[in-house]
Amino acid sequence: GTGILSSQPEENPHWWNANMVFIPYCSSDVWSGASSKSEKNEYAFMGALIIQEVIKELVGKGLGTAKVLLLAGSSAGGTGVLLNVDRVAEQLEEMGYQGIQVRGLADSGWFLDNKQYRRTDCIDTITCAPTEAIRRGIRYWNGIVPERCKLQFKEGEEWNCFFGYKIYPTLRCPVFVVQWLFDEAQLTVDNVHLTGQPVQEGQWLYIQNLGRELRNTLKDVTASFAPACLSHEIITRNHWTDIQVKGTSLPRALHCWDRSLHESNKNGKAPLKGCPIHLIDSCPWPHCNPSCPTIRDQFTGQEMNVIQFLMHMGFDVQKMAQQQGLEPSKLLGMLSSGN
Repeated sequence: GTGILSSQPEENPHWWNANMVFIPYCSSDVWSGASSKSEKNEYAFMGALIIQEVIKELVGKGLGTAKVLLLAGSSAGGTGVLLNVDRVAEQLEEMGYQGIQVRGLADSGWFLDNKQYRRTDCIDTITCAPTEAIRRGIRYWNGIVPERCKLQFKEGEEWNCFFGYKIYPTLRCPVFVVQWLFDEAQLTVDNVHLTGQPVQEGQWLYIQNLGRELRNTLKDVTASFAPACLSHEIITRNHWTDIQVKGTSLPRALHCWDRSLHESNKNGKAPLKGCPIHLIDSCPWPHCNPSCPTIRDQFTGQEMNVIQFLMHMGFDVQKMAQQQGLEPSKLLGMLSSGN
């Protein structure tokens, strides 16, 4: 595989020689389902049960002697990590494997149940507002959410547990959250479509506000990596070592997190000096971080730099400079250097 699934030390400096198991996402239920096929349901949604079965099978293949199990996933898989990490830990404990530390790595699965830019009727998964899609989904899937989260909400309100900032405070296992501040999947469900037409001012303000809201929900997350880029998914991409937040790459931050958990298990010490695990960009618009992945024009396939991208989005440098109280040339300099 690529990124965190690679067995090459250059591409995966920290976990290249770990035992890895890849579970394909074939259940379409955000790894939450427990409904079998019946006369009434022509589809089976078994995501939550698939994970339990895989764990059972792996125990006999060496997982039983592991010190750490890292449950990782991207997009729906990232949300699936949040929904399943504690249950996997409980399952292993019940099977008599108390010594295995279970941890989660959720990539691009920290969605917001925010107001859409334009409200549309819920016709399919793309037009449906995030909360409504999950609300309907849970019924189809017979979705299971962790008990501790469920207790925070009224009966029928279990959909809340699919949203990272609501489930995270209830989790027992340590979880590292990786999230682009301007996630393309989030923008799609919020009906902001960047099609190469200049973005209207309302959309531009909405996009900036989305970044602010997301940053806010991550402030109490102990271990996080949130670059101000417009993208979706990162841990299985081979360029995952290139993206930096405040001079630290994601593999490095994960290594620091791993070490901090190891150290705190030993002696509960303060965080390691010079080894940060809470990394969130503070600059305010998409791709203001110079290490963001390359953007391509959707129509021509041409690569764009940050300034070209912002112009392409209809970004008004003069007006923006005025708002920020800067000279336009100064603003352009800051944009291209990513400050």
